[in-house]
Amino acid sequence: MLKLKIRTRNGEYHAELDDSDLSTAVWFSATPFKAQINELGCSIFFEMPIDVNEDGEKQNEFEVGDIAWWPGVNALTIFYGPTPLSGEDGKPVSKYKCIKIGRIIGDCSSLEEAGDRQTIILEQEF
Repeated sequence: MLKLKIRTRNGEYHAELDDSDLSTAVWFSATPFKAQINELGCSIFFEMPIDVNEDGEKQNEFEVGDIAWWPGVNALTIFYGPTPLSGEDGKPVSKYKCIKIGRIIGDCSSLEEAGDRQTIILEQEF
C-alpha cells in the first residue's frame, strides 16, 4: 500500500492507495502536489498531469472516503459524502465512470469545509 497525506485549509487526512500503476503515478506526483479544489456535491476533484495507462475497473458507485481517478479529465476525485445522484443509502454516485485507487483512513466528512477553489496539497508518506 502506498500512503498519502492530504492537506486542506481545514485539516489533514491520511489515505492508502492500491498498488496499481495509476496509484503509483499519483503517489510519485505528490512530492508535494498543489492544486485548486473543485467541489461537486460531497466530492472534490482536481486535475493532475499524469500520463499512465488507466488500469482498473471503471465504476459509478463508491463508498464515502473512496479516492478515484476520473479518466479523460485526468482528475483525482475524493468522495466524502452523498453526491447529487446518491440514493437513499447516501453512498456517493458519480455521473462519470471513475477508477477506484484508494481511500481516506478515518472520518473525512470535514472535507466539506475545505472550500471550492481552495488549495489542496498531496504529499507522500513513508
